Amino acid sequence: MPERRTVALVTLGCARNEVDSEELAGRLEADGWQLVEDAEDADVAVVNTCGFVEAAKKDSVDALLEANDLKGHGKTQAVVAVGCMAERYGKELADALPEADGVLGFDDYADISGRLQTILSGGSVEAHTPRDRRKLLPISPAERQDAQAAVALPGHGPAEPAPAPQDLPEGVAPASGPRAPLRRRLGTNPVASVKLASGCDRRCSFCAIPSFRGSFISRRPSDVLGETRWLAEQGVKEVMLVSENNTSYGKDLGDIRLLETLLPELAAVDGIERVRVSYLQPAEMRPGLIDVLTSTEKVAPYFDLSFQHSAPGVLRAMRRFGDTDRFLELLDTIRSKAPQAGVRSNFIVGFPGESEADLAELERFLTGARLDAIGVFGYSDEEGTEAATYEEKLDQDVVDERLAHIARLAEELTSQRADERLGETVEVLVESLDEEEGPLGRAAHQAPETDGQIRLTGATGGDGLQVGRMVVAKVVGTEGVDLVAECLEEVRR
Repeated sequence: MPERRTVALVTLGCARNEVDSEELAGRLEADGWQLVEDAEDADVAVVNTCGFVEAAKKDSVDALLEANDLKGHGKTQAVVAVGCMAERYGKELADALPEADGVLGFDDYADISGRLQTILSGGSVEAHTPRDRRKLLPISPAERQDAQAAVALPGHGPAEPAPAPQDLPEGVAPASGPRAPLRRRLGTNPVASVKLASGCDRRCSFCAIPSFRGSFISRRPSDVLGETRWLAEQGVKEVMLVSENNTSYGKDLGDIRLLETLLPELAAVDGIERVRVSYLQPAEMRPGLIDVLTSTEKVAPYFDLSFQHSAPGVLRAMRRFGDTDRFLELLDTIRSKAPQAGVRSNFIVGFPGESEADLAELERFLTGARLDAIGVFGYSDEEGTEAATYEEKLDQDVVDERLAHIARLAEELTSQRADERLGETVEVLVESLDEEEGPLGRAAHQAPETDGQIRLTGATGGDGLQVGRMVVAKVVGTEGVDLVAECLEEVRR
């Protein structure tokens, strides 16, 4: 029997990319490839790139070059770029980075095994040709579900049901039924993301994502439920719903309130202890969704709200809506229903035309918002966006100064918010057992990777804490945005 081909997946960027990597892993393993963790142990290193901002693009290029350095010194024979940066730039990336043996777009995912085998055998695969993916689906959301069969949508699977694949390797399954792509978990973390939708219909002037991720299209509720059940069978305890804009879920399925119906069903899946929703648009928040997020057992009262700024003039230039007072009113509404609710957001400073008064308005909002986590970015032009054509650009040193100032303020304010949680009783999902720090986990107000964590003290039960356990704990200390909590008991539902 010939030796199995080996492949390693290196994933950069957001949780949506992580889901896409697990789809690629499922497809490859089902076709006979052996997955390995380290690129140096693989015949082919596949780098799932991020194409969002300059820093992310640089990280993607660095990862490709690092993988290329392994060629000739170990087992690695080829390096292939996939993901958002590959989709966005295609041939341009291939020309600029000849070290990559292949640059594959989303259209190549369905035959990823064949593409990699061709490259590994010394053949060439034509680099992806970028196109505006917003034009691939109808303008009317109601017409998109019937049209999606002709469009590659990572994480969605075919539009029409098909017989489930037979004789799949252990751990590989149709992630959510016969319509879904294959999925193979990469790692054993008790938390996993589930793609709720793809693309975005908003036209924020600074963002290029819709051009390479396409128009908004929802996954069917049955597919999302099926995937969640499968993940629960794999030992997952928390699922995080991801997309470019979760508040739009269902609009192309004829029900803009579909998320309010789906969340309780997901929370009822046997084995799931927590359901978390990411990336919510403030302008699209509605009372019913707030009610479900703040009152449904096992649904985290967590609000990842994309504010971006709070000065009205800057928001209008961004093609966004709202202002400081409206945003604070939204937060007051949320906290009136769930005082312990977690809230995080990202902000752009130094946007073209941003005045000192605009910056002061942003400071007023941040000071009053009591956010648990704050991401701050300095504005930079993104090619192909409306904002790149704006004339009132600020000098880079001004952008850098404002970024440093707001970042310091954000660090101070989030530390203060952590202090406010002293004495709170929280439910903590144990995610790791660190030799030095002990058990580490997250409460409902903390999303993976972005919002800090909790170090647990004490133990529950005769066998101590284990990864995947949900425990009740009391917050007794803070370490910046991180918390220290004393275990009280294990959660038994």
